[in-house]
Amino acid sequence: MEKKQKVKIKLRVKKDDRVKIIAGDDKGKTGKVLEIITDTNRAIVEGINIVSRHTKPNAQNQQGGIIKKEAPIHISNLAVLDKNEVATKVGRMKNEEGKTVRFSKKSENKDIIN
Repeated sequence: MEKKQKVKIKLRVKKDDRVKIIAGDDKGKTGKVLEIITDTNRAIVEGINIVSRHTKPNAQNQQGGIIKKEAPIHISNLAVLDKNEVATKVGRMKNEEGKTVRFSKKSENKDIIN
């Protein structure tokens, strides 16, 4: 039986991007991307999708108890914010040096993201 190959897609969201949540319990909130998990197409966003984690006492956490932390959220539920804090789609183009850069499709002057 053949093993199904996973198709790797180019993600529009990168680490340190400012994003807006467009679906889910935290809809409308904004935050900074802390980590991208490419295997599952998910991202961890600062202050978004907070879950309670029950932990036993250990070397790092002497007290134990309930810890609040961010859980991954699917990237389809995120919209990248441009310099004007407007949710936008991301395009790619080559600049003068021939390097590929990301730009905001919504802004008039095609602001470069990052």
